[in-house]
Amino acid sequence: MALFITYVLLGFSIALPVGTITVEMTKQGLKNGFMHGWIVGLGGMTIDLLLIIGLYFGLASVLSLPVVQVIMWLVGAIFLCYVGYDSIKNADHDIALEGEKKTKSLFSSYKNGLLVAVSPGNLVFWVSVFGTVLASSFDRSNTSQFLIVGLGILFGILVHDLGLMTLVATTRKAMNRTAIKWVTICAGVVLIGFSVYFLYEFMVSLQKIL
Repeated sequence: MALFITYVLLGFSIALPVGTITVEMTKQGLKNGFMHGWIVGLGGMTIDLLLIIGLYFGLASVLSLPVVQVIMWLVGAIFLCYVGYDSIKNADHDIALEGEKKTKSLFSSYKNGLLVAVSPGNLVFWVSVFGTVLASSFDRSNTSQFLIVGLGILFGILVHDLGLMTLVATTRKAMNRTAIKWVTICAGVVLIGFSVYFLYEFMVSLQKIL
């Protein structure tokens, strides 16, 4: 139990800094309410779960290869730039205020979470943060410990997502359509900012292998 709680706190702490999933959750939560924002988070957690399984079977050694990281940082930069541009372009679309009928499906929000989480740059970041932790806890003679660590991290992320969406849903009640539109535009700018950071990491990684 102590091990589980420790990694719940780790998962929660790692989820606290604003990342691409957090931005997308906030955007969808403001535009369509609690469930849509939380479903985005569940989409991201689906990728987290698959990555934990992948790390268990040795994916970290592949993603840690310098050549692979260079490619993934570049693709991630391009992908997030596109997502950010799309967010700005469609900032006034699919906004459903409190009491209005929602035009966006929950599956669409879940898909958004999957797409943002599967961004190559995000995968590199995820593996760099959790790869060492999970690798150190991995012991083929005691797989239950690895399972506890993985579940603890996922539960910590879940607690963060629920808390964030509760805050967003409460704030949303006091916002009008114009305010939500501008927050969505800001979210798009932040995502483009992440793409610039990923591009920087691409150039740094490229210099290391040349």
